[in-house]
Amino acid sequence: MLGDSASPPLILARALTKRFGTFTAVDAVDFDVAPGEAFGFLGPNGAGKTSTMRMIGCTSPASGGTLSVLGMDPEAQGPEIRSRLGVVPQADTLDEELTVRENLVIYGRYFGLSRAECGRRADELLDFAQLTERRDSRVEPLSGGMKRRLTIARALINEPDVLLLDEPTTGLDPQARHLLWDRLYRLKQRGVTLVLTTHYMDEAEQLCDRLVVMDKARIVAEGSPRALIEQYSTREVAELRFPVGVQETLDGQLDGLADRIEQLPDRLLLYANDGEAVAVAVHERGLRPETVLVRRSTLEDVFLRLTGRTLID
Repeated sequence: MLGDSASPPLILARALTKRFGTFTAVDAVDFDVAPGEAFGFLGPNGAGKTSTMRMIGCTSPASGGTLSVLGMDPEAQGPEIRSRLGVVPQADTLDEELTVRENLVIYGRYFGLSRAECGRRADELLDFAQLTERRDSRVEPLSGGMKRRLTIARALINEPDVLLLDEPTTGLDPQARHLLWDRLYRLKQRGVTLVLTTHYMDEAEQLCDRLVVMDKARIVAEGSPRALIEQYSTREVAELRFPVGVQETLDGQLDGLADRIEQLPDRLLLYANDGEAVAVAVHERGLRPETVLVRRSTLEDVFLRLTGRTLID
């Protein structure tokens, strides 16, 4: 479900800034999040994503600018805002001595819910997270994917208006990541507003209706994944890998074959609307790369265009 543009933003930031001493972690960023939207902060580690999320979550005060969350001021109304948020931190903070279900029930009590209501919601969330069969298991032996799903279920116990997810799938294997994406997509279909940080471009493309790209504490681009790719990249990319030492000797032999050429330490990226035609033209010029891969453009290509480096350094 896309956000309703006629409704006021659930989150509104203008010139939002966070400093730690002389270091500026977030540098005067502007963004807004609409009700029912899945909104993302995409960028490498250290870009300012987590610092921004902590300000939204009312756990770190802003150093400058303005921020409104759920129509309230985080500095003056932090506890009220936090009661309506669900937070999934980078690292799981589950109580490993308790059972899966006990983690949910006890967390629900912090929000003033009755024990009966906590139990009802816990059972619903265990079903949603596909953890019902592990309800009486201790947390410690669970897989990483199960712990992550339990952390998300716990964040939903208070039926939050906004769910904040900081790097939700870091460290998970591909199967666990896709299962988590499915759970988050189902939440989005229910109208839950999602705000997430990630440095995985495929995750942002899968989950986000709209996102901002951050680099060095600033926002360098904003839009839907499709719009950003259309604006900053070509339809396809041909990746060429040459034998060691050959790439440095090409001296313009690829000129004119693509709209743009990016040189990375281990490969060349040739950006064009027809990657197969580029690959054929490379061979027609007598060049023999070890491997050729033609793929569609991604958000990582957008980031490379904007900053000159890949998302994961």
